[in-house]
Amino acid sequence: MTPATFAIIYFFYGLAFFSMGLAILLEFGRASDMRLRRALAPLAGFGFIHAAHEWIEMFDIAGLLHYDAAQHEAWEALRLVLLAFSFLSLAAFGAALLARDDEQVRLSLLVPLGLSAVWGLGLLYLRGVYPYNELFDVADVWSRYTLAVPSAMIACIGLLAQQKRFRLAGMERFGQDALWAAIAFFWYGIIGQTFTRVSPLPPSNVFNQALFLDFFGFPVQLMRATAAGLAAVFVMRFMRAFEVERRTQMRELQAARLDEAERREALRGELLHRVVAAQEAERQRLARELHDETGQALTAIGLGLRGASSTLRQDEEKAAAHLRQLEGLTSKSLNELRRIIADLRPSHLDDLGLAATLRWYAHEVQGWSDLNIDFHVSGPPCDLSTELKTSLFRIAQEALTNTVKHAEASQVDIQLQYSPEDVKLQVRDDGIGFDPLKINHTGRPPWGLEGMRERAALLGGVVRVTSVIGNGTLVDVEFPCQCATMES
Repeated sequence: MTPATFAIIYFFYGLAFFSMGLAILLEFGRASDMRLRRALAPLAGFGFIHAAHEWIEMFDIAGLLHYDAAQHEAWEALRLVLLAFSFLSLAAFGAALLARDDEQVRLSLLVPLGLSAVWGLGLLYLRGVYPYNELFDVADVWSRYTLAVPSAMIACIGLLAQQKRFRLAGMERFGQDALWAAIAFFWYGIIGQTFTRVSPLPPSNVFNQALFLDFFGFPVQLMRATAAGLAAVFVMRFMRAFEVERRTQMRELQAARLDEAERREALRGELLHRVVAAQEAERQRLARELHDETGQALTAIGLGLRGASSTLRQDEEKAAAHLRQLEGLTSKSLNELRRIIADLRPSHLDDLGLAATLRWYAHEVQGWSDLNIDFHVSGPPCDLSTELKTSLFRIAQEALTNTVKHAEASQVDIQLQYSPEDVKLQVRDDGIGFDPLKINHTGRPPWGLEGMRERAALLGGVVRVTSVIGNGTLVDVEFPCQCATMES
């Protein structure tokens, strides 16, 4: 073949590996498998470095490199270094593919280090054995024997392991591409690099490029270029698995979001149903309490006043005693009415603010339960909106109710924290705790917890409930700050 033909072969030879390196550089970041992502980085390096090596060969054959004897040695040394580093990168690629975890990935670096040590020590030994005018040919052959062939073999084994991973992941099509890439690297590295240039280093004095040309009728460079093109094509084909994987993940994410939206919508519907039921139950309770307590008291007061008016004409002292009894009954009725109104909405929220209302309510709960409740406020008090104060109070009320009913606790700490960015409320008890995962998977939603979360979400807040069996429960509430002014 003419030098021009060889130059064309080397051009496409280098172009194949350069295209492979460029494709990997553009695509490997999409891989979710960190092991595969780390493995592809040195393969991209192999593609770029080996392409540079082949294009230097192309320029030399085409007569485009003009140099004297000293410059010729520099070009030969550069070409040799590029050849060595490219195959060390290929070895790093194959070794990283074989690694199963991060520890093995780090250990895989020993493979190219070991090969480079063998290669370097061999060059030092060969330098003293062969004459200087044959040294570059010997060094080229030694590099292919000790670096190219083992590196290609490691890459083949690594690609076969990757094929198995693709198959186990249900991506058989990309597994086939990995298999064909392994076969292409086998022909390129193990077969193609065995037939080296002619040199006195055995067995290159027998098995060399001249023997290959005589036996097959075409140069080994053509076989290498063909194998390089096939390897590049199949590597780029199996990298399409990243796009398929990304689309699959997007579909799964969209499906998960849809399921979550449907679940939340169903939960909202159930919560709305429960809210309506709770409203009706609350109306019934108020009607019953007003009838049983306040209504009966007012009836008794009315009858008592009528009796007192009759008794007043006959016995003033007895009438005065009746009036004192009626006064006590009136006071009791007023207290009962205030209790009913406070249950509906504590007036303290409007009159004294959130902190004072929480302190009052903690004192009330402590009075009729076995809990010891500590209440703390930090940060300058903030003038919160009515809706936000009500939500924080109701969430604290629900948290304390749950503690009394279920926690078997003796101590509760309530922390209200103001800041310019947000307002936080924490209710922590030392009770028996619970397993949130079991609560969430019982099929029956924890309506108290869900109600707190929904109430917070309506105002842009978030409720986090943390609990460990035997270590109590923490209800952590956070709202973005909605302060109009800061109180002094």
